[in-house]
Amino acid sequence: MNIPISPRLLSCAKLVRAGDRVADIGCDHGYLSIYLLKNQIARHCIAADINQMPLQSAVQNAEKFGVREQMQFFLSDGVEKIPRDFDCLVCAGMGADTMISILRAAPWLQRENYRLILQCQSKTPMLRRYLSDTGWHIARENLVRDGKFLYSVMEVTFQPEQPRLTPAETYLTPALLKSGDPELSEYAAWVINGLKIATSHRSDPELTAILETLENTPL
Repeated sequence: MNIPISPRLLSCAKLVRAGDRVADIGCDHGYLSIYLLKNQIARHCIAADINQMPLQSAVQNAEKFGVREQMQFFLSDGVEKIPRDFDCLVCAGMGADTMISILRAAPWLQRENYRLILQCQSKTPMLRRYLSDTGWHIARENLVRDGKFLYSVMEVTFQPEQPRLTPAETYLTPALLKSGDPELSEYAAWVINGLKIATSHRSDPELTAILETLENTPL
């Protein structure tokens, strides 16, 4: 029986380490956790969602795929009600505002033993800036195509000693530039075009400076 996992979630799964205990926040249908367990990548998964219906769907899917005993399920706003005995936290399919609110409410995550895997749907530069300003370091960042769109998937660790990202680096991070992704040029062009549109509609010296820097960034 095939697990209907999307390219975005599959890209997140590739950043999970063998033997990790995973907390999937905003688990929806639970397919990420199910995939990790069925492929013997994760050894245990916490599935949490703020809404009852998707959480119940995750429970039913876990039973169908035979991994119910390796999972815990929590009705939770972010990480508020989940246990803290995990290695890797995954947030996928959320906007930057939601991810930032989850992290702000959980300062206990700011420890070296936790890793974050984040797949942001909107306002990604805002999320990158918040992470950098609060001591998180983007160790790896890859691109994934899902349908018509390119998305970024980040592996993040708490390393407050690392230098903060510059404003331009919140749009194209050093980790992303080092990734070697074949879609990098396309992604960079999309980012630059969006900044051109933004600066044509309003005068913003910071955005103008970011645009000039990115246009001169070698890929």
